[in-house]
Amino acid sequence: MDFIKQEKLQRAVLVGLNCSSDKYDIKSSDETLKELESLLETAGGESLGIVLQNRDLPDAKFFIGEGKVSEIAEFAKANDADLIIFDNELSPSQIKNIEKETGIRVIDRTMLILDIFSLHATTREGKLQVEMALMKYTIPRLTGMGTELSRLGGGGGGAIGARRGAGETKLEIDKRHLKEQIRQLQKELDEIRENRQKQRKERDVSGVPKVAVIGYTNAGKSTLLNTLTGAGVLAENKLFATLDPTTRRMKMENGFEVLITDTVGFIRKLPHHLVEAFAATLEEVKYADLLVNVVDATSPEMFEHINVTHKLINDLGAGGIPVITAINKTDLLEEGQKPVIKDSVPISAKKGTNINLLCEMIYNRLSDMFRRAVVIIPYDKGGLLDEIYRDSKATVEESEYVPEGVRLTITMDVDLYGRLKDYVTGDENGVQNS
Repeated sequence: MDFIKQEKLQRAVLVGLNCSSDKYDIKSSDETLKELESLLETAGGESLGIVLQNRDLPDAKFFIGEGKVSEIAEFAKANDADLIIFDNELSPSQIKNIEKETGIRVIDRTMLILDIFSLHATTREGKLQVEMALMKYTIPRLTGMGTELSRLGGGGGGAIGARRGAGETKLEIDKRHLKEQIRQLQKELDEIRENRQKQRKERDVSGVPKVAVIGYTNAGKSTLLNTLTGAGVLAENKLFATLDPTTRRMKMENGFEVLITDTVGFIRKLPHHLVEAFAATLEEVKYADLLVNVVDATSPEMFEHINVTHKLINDLGAGGIPVITAINKTDLLEEGQKPVIKDSVPISAKKGTNINLLCEMIYNRLSDMFRRAVVIIPYDKGGLLDEIYRDSKATVEESEYVPEGVRLTITMDVDLYGRLKDYVTGDENGVQNS
């Protein structure tokens, strides 16, 4: 893609359209345009100015009004702009018309996000997901793109031209070639997904509770994971600094262990191409026992970010999983500014403030679903012992043969705990009951 990653800093005018008609779901605002500005900065660009137009309906030819296009063209040329970036998704013809009218390159929000994802993807899976999302976005936009396909390894020459069928146009060949590439990418991603499922099953067999760290992009999720586990995950003050999930084991002071996974940040108006492409990565959320939603306390849009995150959680089929809200960056707030939210804890992931309280909340919520206890299984209850070792939600931490039977220290879910209650001899700290 490389719309922004050039030798010189790319300077851009940001444009948004807000339609009052309910017929069109085209909603831009000062907040979404500020977010677009942050996306541009993440990609290495600079905002020259922001234009927000209110209209009843989008203009079929220019999306915004023709007069507004002329105003933007004047401003862009006067300020030596390299790009015009729209907060909304544009059709290929609208991009072409605006570029012709202004003489300046035009991209939309989706193109910018795809560009950022292509810059930040580090693993094979992440790169394949970005590539597939880009191709799906490109197929309906091939008309008039000229040599753009060269970025995708496509185009009309070489082997592609040799496969041209009778009566096929170059456009049809390009589309067919991209569809073939998408099928191949999907095959590779399916294989990676199978491996991820095997890894997940191995983690499930361990019986260790799973916590997914979620939240709006740039809220501090990777910093929190680093503070909790020393994972060494990239943590930058940029949107989408993390694209590939990282899972680490964390042992609390009381001996209780959890697996914590960092996830890709959520964002408003996330292109559906990316939601589809990153479905395998986002599945980590669906299979968690507990979600920690990290929110940026310094953002004026904090509550909107929480709503966006909750909506995406529901869309992923994870709406029934318990959530703890970690209100991050509270060290940057004045006294008395700290917001109050149900099931939340104010923290500073960077400074480590209240991390012990967050761990306590995580333990308390998981201990409602899991128990850590010492049990003695009599020697004549071999079947029960087999059941413990086969249970995917049980972790046998220690085992010892004693006169009464096999003494085990186990972390288990409440169902197994209920079946073993008569054999429990110690509490979560391994202290013998009287």
